Amino acid sequence: MLCSLSMSALSNPLSPPCRTASRFVPAPVAWAAAILLHTAPAAWAQGVDALPALQLKRSPMLAEQIDPVYRSQQPSFVSADRLGGRTNLETTLEGNAELRRGDMVMRADRIDYYQPDDQVTARGNIRINKAGNVYEGPELQLKVETFEGFFVQPRYQLLRNQAHGEASRIDFLDDQRSIISDATYTTCLREPGPDWMPDWILRASRISLDAEEDVGRAEGAVLSFKGVPILPVPSISFPMSDKRKSGVLPPTIGLDSVNGLDLTLPYYWNIAPNRDATLYPTIMSRRGVNLGGEFRYLETDYRGTLRLDWMPNDRLRDRDRWGLAATQLGNFRLSSGAELTTNLNLNRVSDDNYWRDFSRSSASLTQRLLANDVNVAWRLGDFSASLRTLKWQTLQDVTSPITPPYDKLPQLTGHWGQSDLRGFDVSLTGDFTRFQADRALTGQPNADRAYTLAQVSRPWVFPAGFITPKLQLHATSYNFDVAPLGGSTSMSRAVPTFSLDSGLVFERDASYFGRAFRQTLEPRAFYVYTPFRDQSRLPLYDTAANDFNFATIYTENAFVGNDRIADNNLLTLGLTTRLIDPATGAEAARLGIAQRLRFSDQNVVLPGAAPVSERLSDVMLGGAVNWTPQWSVDSTVQFNPKTNRSIRTTIGTRYNPSDYRVVSAAYRLQRDYSEQLDVGWQWPINDLWGDRGRDLGPGRGQGGGRWYSVGRINYSMRDKSVVDAVVGIEYDACCWIGRVVLERLQSSNTSSSKRIMFQLEFVGFTRLGSNPLRTLRENIPRYQYLREEISPPSRFSNYD
Repeated sequence: MLCSLSMSALSNPLSPPCRTASRFVPAPVAWAAAILLHTAPAAWAQGVDALPALQLKRSPMLAEQIDPVYRSQQPSFVSADRLGGRTNLETTLEGNAELRRGDMVMRADRIDYYQPDDQVTARGNIRINKAGNVYEGPELQLKVETFEGFFVQPRYQLLRNQAHGEASRIDFLDDQRSIISDATYTTCLREPGPDWMPDWILRASRISLDAEEDVGRAEGAVLSFKGVPILPVPSISFPMSDKRKSGVLPPTIGLDSVNGLDLTLPYYWNIAPNRDATLYPTIMSRRGVNLGGEFRYLETDYRGTLRLDWMPNDRLRDRDRWGLAATQLGNFRLSSGAELTTNLNLNRVSDDNYWRDFSRSSASLTQRLLANDVNVAWRLGDFSASLRTLKWQTLQDVTSPITPPYDKLPQLTGHWGQSDLRGFDVSLTGDFTRFQADRALTGQPNADRAYTLAQVSRPWVFPAGFITPKLQLHATSYNFDVAPLGGSTSMSRAVPTFSLDSGLVFERDASYFGRAFRQTLEPRAFYVYTPFRDQSRLPLYDTAANDFNFATIYTENAFVGNDRIADNNLLTLGLTTRLIDPATGAEAARLGIAQRLRFSDQNVVLPGAAPVSERLSDVMLGGAVNWTPQWSVDSTVQFNPKTNRSIRTTIGTRYNPSDYRVVSAAYRLQRDYSEQLDVGWQWPINDLWGDRGRDLGPGRGQGGGRWYSVGRINYSMRDKSVVDAVVGIEYDACCWIGRVVLERLQSSNTSSSKRIMFQLEFVGFTRLGSNPLRTLRENIPRYQYLREEISPPSRFSNYD
């Protein structure tokens, strides 16, 4: 007979003895069995409809962590071969003894429960499952409610990171904290056999575990790998999850062709739940000491980061070096209902060679144009305005000088717009900018420019297509600090533009290669007319030619910026067809073509360029195929019909059949300028010898680990040389991962920097060596970290 007794029933030890089955059935299962046993005969006689309807209810007992309020109200369930004791004092369970309360299950040969102190003494083959954490051993004393007590000669396994080990004693301070004495600690899966030894193991005189903070601390510890002690430490703290904690982080070591031996010993400071800082002093054998730090903060209305690097007396350049990068984004709701947003982006360095000598610093500091940008924007209803200051730091190279862009000190913009105003879309935009730069470098005067754009359109949209006529008026005035050549200190320009955009959408059901699709055919015609206005004497401050692609071929102006408005009398014709999965709406394939037909010459051009007289533009061809989730191909071609040659070609493909298997390749051609091949990959090398059957996830292979090849190579076919390269090997041995990565970055036409990164990761404990993970993520498309945890494990995944 099945016995499931609450602790209240234990107050009457004179109740008839209850002998259980050899395996205890949890109370919910017992109740379900009782319901079936009592109702089944009648149900079969009357039909299935006679069974009572099951009603699901929310229960706090199903939470990952049981609230203390509910925990104190939980009954205890016991089962044993023999049960005895004294009323309201003590209870003894013998033979297959089991005690359950809340998220704790205890099994032993004998369990003595002393009710006044809520204390259990257990002996013989003890096993405790506490919220998924398992402890086994011969002797235990424990207060059930507070989970205070000790375990003698225990073995343990933690749910959070699957760490396990042995000890002479475990002292439970409460249900979240414990102290393990004379302990071992590893995350290597135990294999059968008495001679088994984990690949890595931490032996310590004392290990303190804090499940609430997800942190452990070992004292008098030695870390051994493959039986060899590699890291003796008097005290070390380690994370049990990805939860943040203050402390010294594992050192990173690397070899660099510029820095030499590179050693960083970072310290992380968890200031508050919404603030933290990292200090990372670095010793470079060829250059000196670099002192770096990063501060991050997150508030309700704003967030930001501040990073500072300082290297006193860099031996590479014989001077002090520093770099500063700061960002802040803010979004504030004002009492008037308006929205105020702020954007701060500051980037400054000490000298022109910083981008070359610190090529692996913050991404914003490894460029030759460093933006220092402050922007404040305001919006209320149909109105918006912004105030911006932008100042550039240009890092010059004598072998490849660049003309610095203009600073905007300041730029003030305003915008008003309404949609569907009696069927019309109306907007008005104003912009005032003061452009400043060194005239000796730009060869132009500085100026104040006021620009206004007024436009009105009337869209007609219907299920089978659309048509949208639009009128625009561009008005611009300049005030120069000195008169440009052949001009005066002030100039103005007003240019109208008319455009007509239209398109149709045809659909039909189709079938290709055995798959059903909804196929579309979408012709589009875009006409634009802008009369000629002589703008040849106007300087250029923020204007350049638009890139020729599918996004810009249907626009009114051939330039980006406000210093040139192209005179146009042209028609753009395009055709697109798509294959759409009718069940999901996903696009399986897309093909498109577009070309411009020019009815008159374009005489407004950039300085030094000839008027555009070709009546037919290059043809834009584009396509994308996503036939299956594993394969994708994307291509764009700019084709010149007169020369029958492509001017620009981009072809990209990706094959991603499963996790940790991805190959991507891209070919890019810009005629007479560059031709590059870019290949990236992450792939198990074990596949080459037919080891796919072991791929049950990273580190889950049996009889050995798994090798992964990772990398990305950018090769210049024009120069017949590698531009940038990242190539590496990862070895996943279940409880440890080894990585070796080589990186080469081109810093100029004649020089490059190289470094080697190697890392040994003890899964669930720490990492030693360099940290190539950031490099792999930034360079390899769809790279997956071999130990990326999507969600923490549930206590119900290890439920007794």
